[in-house]
Amino acid sequence: MSSSLSLGWRLRVLAATASYFMIGEAAPAKSSAVDCTGTFTPISASEYVKAINPGWNLGNTLDAVPDEGSWNNPPVEPVTFEDVKSTGFKSVRIPVTYADHYVGSSPDWTIDPDWLQRVSDVVDMALDAGLYVLTNMHHDSWEWADVSKDDANLTMIEEKIHRTWVQIGETLACKSSMVAFEPINEPPAEDADDGAEINKINELFLQALQESGGFNTQRVVTLVGGGMDSVKTSQWFQAPSGYENPWALQYHYYSPYDFIFGAWGKTILSDSDEAAIEADLERVRGNFTDVPLVIGEFDASPLNCEPAARRRWTDVVVRKAAALGTAVMLWDNGEDHLDRGTHAWKDVHEIRVLLRAAAGESNSLATATSDASAAEQSSAAYLFHKAGDAAADQTIAVDLNGNAVDLISVEGGQLLDSAEGDYAVEGGEITFAAAWLARFFNETAVPGSKANLTITFTAGATAGVELVVWDLPTLGAVSSTAVSGSDLRIPVTWAGLEQVAAVKMLRSDGVYLFDDWTQYLGPLQAAYGTWTSQWNWDGTAVILTSTTVDAVIAAGVPSVFTFDFYPRVPGNSLNYTLNV
Repeated sequence: MSSSLSLGWRLRVLAATASYFMIGEAAPAKSSAVDCTGTFTPISASEYVKAINPGWNLGNTLDAVPDEGSWNNPPVEPVTFEDVKSTGFKSVRIPVTYADHYVGSSPDWTIDPDWLQRVSDVVDMALDAGLYVLTNMHHDSWEWADVSKDDANLTMIEEKIHRTWVQIGETLACKSSMVAFEPINEPPAEDADDGAEINKINELFLQALQESGGFNTQRVVTLVGGGMDSVKTSQWFQAPSGYENPWALQYHYYSPYDFIFGAWGKTILSDSDEAAIEADLERVRGNFTDVPLVIGEFDASPLNCEPAARRRWTDVVVRKAAALGTAVMLWDNGEDHLDRGTHAWKDVHEIRVLLRAAAGESNSLATATSDASAAEQSSAAYLFHKAGDAAADQTIAVDLNGNAVDLISVEGGQLLDSAEGDYAVEGGEITFAAAWLARFFNETAVPGSKANLTITFTAGATAGVELVVWDLPTLGAVSSTAVSGSDLRIPVTWAGLEQVAAVKMLRSDGVYLFDDWTQYLGPLQAAYGTWTSQWNWDGTAVILTSTTVDAVIAAGVPSVFTFDFYPRVPGNSLNYTLNV
């Protein structure tokens, strides 16, 4: 892969600019494609980064393929931005995929004017709500702009990137300085040559903004590195020179992988994980000492991450980023955080942790098991009660972090009374009395979620505790024969939390179906698979993916799948045998 701009691109640039140059004379300034009549108040990249923290992503919307509404979200409305602003977020990142909206081909690569207008309208919705805006090209990075492919047409990619940003720039040229641009989302990069090509994409992006006119040469931009991965960015990013735009550097953070993506049975966040998170963010800051930094995406999904560990992860990332002068923007695909239809946050406690941490406040955090070698796991995000048992005192632990428990309420606003013995606090331990719990937990209580407690502290975010009666779920079958090419849905009757915690995958000959190296992990991780790629669940079934089914067929021997549920304690698992 060439380390310079492709020959075709250079010839076009030379042809377009040759008339400007005379020996011994400077080139005259290029006239703007767009003239703006309003005023523009310049802002530095550092000021912009400070102003946008914290931010929120309008995910799976304008970036959906092939069109807005194609994925899990309806077309966006102004109220969504109003909800985000009223919650306390300062900005929104608006990912946009242009791949399916071109109505012209090379060399103009004309974008459908209606799509450009829609992008402009959505940007205005966010501005009208009082939010700063960062917008980009998004899934184009893998639709047509993957420079890491062996057969990548770099001439086409460079030409198309440039022409696309000329048109986006012209469309948004007169927006205020609250609007910033990002060239492309997570551009794949496998080696230094790919990294160098992405540096060229940053340069072509800035060239396009110069040509598009308006206020665009004064506008803040966030440049990108390989994959927007912190390591690859640190290795290969080089800033363009000779451009006026104030710039920040953006990267994304989803680590540790096994915790974030439910891999290999990991449902905890260990002390070493927290230390690694802080070290990761410190390393990026150390590599870019004087550069304004933005974590444009980060998220531990409520769909698969245990709540106490997830809220702690959010606190660690946001607090460390704030200490390092790095803005954060929460990734939200419409399923993880804001329910756009009900205007409610799915885990309001996590959102409060995020907002308080961004502001530098100390949060009290519920504890959860952090020892990977443990044979069972606990979490102060829940009070679990086994169906059929009598109520008993239950104690949870909270890292108070300098705060104190102020009050505890149950949904609907009813306050628990410590003076009446409903609960007692000693240090970071909160003990709930059996007499109070008996209204939810008793011998005849039906399995399921019974109530939600909110613990309010003297400072920082609230903590949530869900009261759950659990019993062993029931599978619709205990075995079947593998059929290649499709997911296997196993009907389930839930009896507590309607969620799978993890799935163990062990062949009948004792060999791990996947990842034999997991034998070196703890008992709740050895032989376990990975969420979404190898297993899943929904409201009516537990699911083994086609990848897993095909692996059993390829092995030629039956495999036993152990479904662990919450709480992860002995006796709360079910086995299913898949035969060949």
